[in-house]
Amino acid sequence: MKRVDWILGLAVAGLVGCSQPSGEALNGYVEAEPVRVSSPVGGRLVSLTVDRGSVVTVGQALFALEQDNEKAALDEARARVAQAQASAIDLSKGKRPDELAVNQASLKVAEASLKQSESDLARQTALAESGFASPSSIDAFKAKRDVDAAQVAQMRAQVRVAQLAARDDARTAAQADTDAARAQLAQRQWVVTQKSVTAPVAARVEDRYYRVGEWVPAGSPVLSLQEPAAVKVRFFVPEPQMPHAGMGAHVMLHCDGCGADMPATVRFVARDAEYTPPVIYSKDIRAKLVWMAEAVPAPADAARLRPGQPVDVTLPVQP
Repeated sequence: MKRVDWILGLAVAGLVGCSQPSGEALNGYVEAEPVRVSSPVGGRLVSLTVDRGSVVTVGQALFALEQDNEKAALDEARARVAQAQASAIDLSKGKRPDELAVNQASLKVAEASLKQSESDLARQTALAESGFASPSSIDAFKAKRDVDAAQVAQMRAQVRVAQLAARDDARTAAQADTDAARAQLAQRQWVVTQKSVTAPVAARVEDRYYRVGEWVPAGSPVLSLQEPAAVKVRFFVPEPQMPHAGMGAHVMLHCDGCGADMPATVRFVARDAEYTPPVIYSKDIRAKLVWMAEAVPAPADAARLRPGQPVDVTLPVQP
């Protein structure tokens, strides 16, 4: 239990005794729940654009950390994406036009050689049938024709292969490399964006924890923001008044210099008592028990309250 809560609880218990009527003011104080703004990555603080007491809007620039190393890593990631994409595109296509032209030229040479071999074989066969050439010489021309025919078939196959893309496995691996490079790029971009922090809520700057030039560890708050709607009043309810301070109960708040009293709604009631001196609860002693409760005013009224300010809380009068 916090010391301030214990002291206030003890004071309330001593004041209320066992006969405080419903409707009598209870002691309380204003408490705020700040929004502490930090960056998930560390770095040297290079700019801080707001001062204590400044009112900021959602999305307004607050501070920035150095980004030189992160931007260099981002440029490297972009280059890796370009490299991976180029490799994937290259594997999805066949050879270049000049390489195809070389293969097609070789095919034409092989086809011309085959045509010549077939012509020589036909002529030699005619001479052998007329008795002007030995039949045994025909075998050599047939062998030459068969070699040239095989060469043509080989060159045609090379032309077809040159027009094909890489194998499916190679293209899948290239696409995976591209996806990995893009994911790394997104990660680097996220890190760079986290080095420039904007206001997550519309609020008032309550405190600054670092100065420009200091090193800020990752996750360490740089600023503390206070939303008007994040103000609450903490007060202590004696045991006889507990039926009038349940969840959703409407109370009235009064503080010095705040103007007209303001309504508030009870949003929290502690389950455990703040002050429990005896072991056996008698009717006379149990009235000293107090329970901590919290009431939330409307945002417009909350703007009139300051953290730590004493407040009188009036519960609904029992009918």
